[in-house]
Order: sequence, then C-alpha cells, then structure tokens
Amino acid sequence: MGAVRARRCLEYLMGFYFLSHIPITLFLDLQGLLPRELYPDQVRNLLQWYSTEFKDYLMEDRPMWFRSFLVCELVFQLPFFPIAAYAFFKGSCRWIRTPAVIYSVHTVTTLIPILASFLFDDFSKTSHFRGRGPQTLSERLTLVSIYAPYLLIPLTLLLFMLRNPYYNHEDKRKKK
Repeated sequence: MGAVRARRCLEYLMGFYFLSHIPITLFLDLQGLLPRELYPDQVRNLLQWYSTEFKDYLMEDRPMWFRSFLVCELVFQLPFFPIAAYAFFKGSCRWIRTPAVIYSVHTVTTLIPILASFLFDDFSKTSHFRGRGPQTLSERLTLVSIYAPYLLIPLTLLLFMLRNPYYNHEDKRKKK
C-alpha cells in the first residue's frame, strides 16, 4: 500500500508540473518566437520585468540556439503537456511511460547548455553580451535556481519511469 501511495503522490506532482507548464510556455517562453501582437502589454511587461530583474539574457536576447529550443517546446513539448497532465492525474496509465521518457531526456538535454551558459559564460561589458546577464555568483545561482526545477523534475520523471516496477512492468501476453 505504501508503494502505491508513493507512486500516486509522484504522479500528482508530475500532473501539477505539466499543468503549470502550459501557461508558462504559452505566456512567457513562446514570446521569444510568436508575434509580439499576440501578447497583451501586461504579459510582455511581466517578461521584461523578469528578464531585467533576474538578468535572464536568454529571455531578453533570445540567441538562435535558445530559439531552437523554444521551437522544440512549441512543436513537441506543448502538445504533450495536457496529455501528460491527464495521464498523471488519472494515474496508472502505463502508456505514458515511453512519451514521458522521451520528454524527460529531451528536456534534461536542453537544460544542460542553458545552465552551463548561466554559470560559465562571460557576461562582462567587453563580451558580446555587453554587460547583460548575471554578473555575480549570487545572480548566476539565482538564475540557475529558477531553471533548476525544469532539470530536476524531468530527471525525477525519467528515473520514476525507468525504475518504478509499475511503469517498468512488461505485459506478458500469450501469442496466438
């Protein structure tokens, strides 16, 4: 009974993660790709405030490599979010295993260069960033901590899908 309860708790956590990711993607992340006119001033101002306050140069300058990640988020991840939220809130949906593993691996892979950029890029005024971006270790770690859940939760999901006996169970059917 404890293992089932633990699994359901983790499924609910994943359901909330995917559900909350829908508005974040639509209203914040995709501003880097979609036409400016699609967003009201308040939403554009929120992104501008965030970018300035936390020195998130990716959301402000949107380098091409980062925009390629946003295209993947729009085309592959966004359609998956409501499906995953449904599967995890419903619970016991073994069919979500393969798509969840694909999502997890893709997301973890994209977060590694993002976090490395925040930690190791030279944001000085003499660099091509012209002083934009985190300058101090504290600013860098704050920015990393904002993005860290988008690495840690998919990594947890990946391990959950690969290691949990319920989702790792092979259905043994008789061949006719």
